[in-house]
Amino acid sequence: MKEPKNPKIPKVKIHPHPKYFEGVGRRKTAVARVRISNGKGQAVVNDRDFDSYFQLPELKEAALLPLGTLKLDNRFDLSVKVSGGGKRSQAESIRHGLARALVQFNDDFKKRLRSAGFLTRDPR
Repeated sequence: MKEPKNPKIPKVKIHPHPKYFEGVGRRKTAVARVRISNGKGQAVVNDRDFDSYFQLPELKEAALLPLGTLKLDNRFDLSVKVSGGGKRSQAESIRHGLARALVQFNDDFKKRLRSAGFLTRDPR
């Protein structure tokens, strides 16, 4: 059989602004999948409120440090799935994933986040 000369290939629309940006962060044995979307600063970790998941203020601050560095504190909503390691490793893996997601959002953030050390994995 002959194939048609010009088969119609359906065109796929690429949405210029996706609903969310995702980054995977790792530290030691902890792995975090962080999704950011436009919002008012709400954060959910493993289907729990951020404040109830991380009860120590230093862990909350460590996890959200990339947003504070870029002065984007209440601009994004976060949805995080994290597993492995202890609470400290999980907070720092969230920081790593959040920094990667922010670079996906805007590539201009890469230089500032790299110089702050947020894009480097701690493999120990």
